[in-house]
Amino acid sequence: MSQTIINIRQKAWYKHFIKKFWQKPNRLTASKVAIAMAIQALPFIILGNPYLVVTLSLGTVAAALSETDDHPRGRMKSLFITIISFLITTSSVFILKPYPILFGIGFIASTIVFVLLGGISERYRGITFGAILIGIYAMLTYRIDYAWYSQVLFLCTGALFYGLLSLLLLYRKPWRLLEEQLASGFMALSEYLEEKGKDFAQYKHQQTNKQSILNIQVVNALEKCKEVINIYGQEVKSQEELIPYLQRFMLLQSLHERAASGHEQYESLSEKEEYEPLLNGFAELFHQLSHATKLLAENMLTGEPYQHPVAIGWIINALEFELEKIPDHDRQLIELLLHNLNRSHQSLNNLSIPEKSTSIPRLKQDERSTWQRLKDQLDWNHPRLRYAIRLSACFLVGFILIKYLKMHNGEWILLTSLFVSQPTYSETRKKLLQRIAGTLAGISLGILALHLLPTQTGQLVLLLVSGYSFFYWRVANYSYAVVFISIFVLAGNQLISVPFGNVFLPRIIDTLVGALLSFLAIRFLWPNWQHKRIPQLLAAALQGNAAYFRQIVTGANSNVDDDYEYRLARRLAHKSDNALTLAWQSMQVEPKKNKPLMQQAFTLTYLNHALLSHLSALGALNQDRSYFDLTMDVDNNIESALKETALNLKENPDGISSSTLKPVLLELKDRIDQCPPNNQRQHLRLIYNIAAVSNKLLRESKSIKAASIYPG
Repeated sequence: MSQTIINIRQKAWYKHFIKKFWQKPNRLTASKVAIAMAIQALPFIILGNPYLVVTLSLGTVAAALSETDDHPRGRMKSLFITIISFLITTSSVFILKPYPILFGIGFIASTIVFVLLGGISERYRGITFGAILIGIYAMLTYRIDYAWYSQVLFLCTGALFYGLLSLLLLYRKPWRLLEEQLASGFMALSEYLEEKGKDFAQYKHQQTNKQSILNIQVVNALEKCKEVINIYGQEVKSQEELIPYLQRFMLLQSLHERAASGHEQYESLSEKEEYEPLLNGFAELFHQLSHATKLLAENMLTGEPYQHPVAIGWIINALEFELEKIPDHDRQLIELLLHNLNRSHQSLNNLSIPEKSTSIPRLKQDERSTWQRLKDQLDWNHPRLRYAIRLSACFLVGFILIKYLKMHNGEWILLTSLFVSQPTYSETRKKLLQRIAGTLAGISLGILALHLLPTQTGQLVLLLVSGYSFFYWRVANYSYAVVFISIFVLAGNQLISVPFGNVFLPRIIDTLVGALLSFLAIRFLWPNWQHKRIPQLLAAALQGNAAYFRQIVTGANSNVDDDYEYRLARRLAHKSDNALTLAWQSMQVEPKKNKPLMQQAFTLTYLNHALLSHLSALGALNQDRSYFDLTMDVDNNIESALKETALNLKENPDGISSSTLKPVLLELKDRIDQCPPNNQRQHLRLIYNIAAVSNKLLRESKSIKAASIYPG
């Protein structure tokens, strides 16, 4: 009996451990890296050759950083290309290292080529980054007492061993990477819903900066899901295999559209004490929907069936009962919101019922050829070409400093520049601060750890633990990741008998120099200041919203089952809104801040997001089209005004057209006043909100054009 109880407990503990392990995708990657390094390290530790342990480990790290989300068949192709590119890069380094001029020219030229090749597709982006990284690792591990081909062999063996181990595990769960991306999207949506619910709990409803950031994360997750679905679509034999994942992707899109919806401003309700329980009920509904999407994300990772929380239905019933008690005018403000959230509830509740689940879209692949995608980047205004030149400039200056100052292991300058240099000023500055702080903390903690673990076994354990921790934190918190990779470096140096006292100061100096080079490159080589881009970004956002609005309207009487054009317009509108929001955030850390322009940019960003929220609300109600016959002339006026303003922002340096939507607003107000409290009136109020925000955007855009062209 006692043995049976022990077995049950052990089984329960094992299930709990497996569940928690699968819930964090980073744990799997980190575990693969640690296991690959440990298996390769043990024979050479026993043979007394720690140098090869470090070389193999660096190859493993480079391969892991090169990995992209792919189907097993695609991963096999990627692994083949990765190893070939690693062989070419490392061979070039070891052969040309004694010839500095040829080596420098080859390294700089190959950097530009690799960066541009990485722009062809998501698959190539990881491989080419790894090729640059393995080249720098080859410089760091260069030893004249080893034949060049043996060093190439061991670096590439480490990469190949990890790649094969990862491929083997992927074949056991071939859809795991797609499931991780979809789960990441639902998790981001969960955080966004939770934040929106806080508005109602605090009796206010306004767009907060945190909400904007979380919305960006959801849109980025949707983009990543789309990329991975397309990659899987290229490799699977039958599209039928993709159907369950396409359904989840479409569900995520529709849930996001409803979550991003903004129907009314609810301050008028929050000012009345008798509505506090009602608003708290909506806050709890958002919280429960957030919990449901998080639960769905976790179940996708663990493989357990999704069980929809019954509490959501109870809350909706209670809110419907409470809404019946309040006056018609106030009920109109919030009834559409409840209808919208109820549809999200029904979509999640019917997830396992095929006939009630979301429709299946067709896949749309990038139809450009590989050469065309590469050719598109060969433009001086293309951000990837500029990034390639900035990065290669950092490498050139760093390489010259290393040679003329005879810096031992000065290649850490190049390594720092590779990780710190980013396409934009704000991203580079953020990485710079994280890299410096993480390096200082990591070296300090690493020295302490090495004092506590002075033996070779202790150093190997520290190497494996820090390698695991680096990959665990790499995505979640880059600062922590830098701390652990710094410890990894110290442990590796100690293994090959380089005293950490000889690493401490040079490592810090190299980090500071590499970070400084990255900063100077982004500061003076095409910095692409965001305040100068605001008119173009606003124009793109207005065009995107106009196209989204048109797709909602034209879809009213459409009988076409495939809503690809509608989904495309919605996606592009959200991407443009994200670009505008990110530009405003970047302006806050740029030098020579223009305070009036900052306020104008904030106002425009806020208004554009409000417009997109109202459009999302309208799109989420696209099953009921009865109101369109009453507002078609209004729709045309709104769309024309948005397009005209967008065109003037891009092409007319002398000002903005005098378009106004005041007559439209007056007409809509009359219609709303004459309409009884029903669905038609609710729809008219949404159209009125869209027209009102559009009119404010037209007015505000007149000042941003002049301020951006002639900054103070």
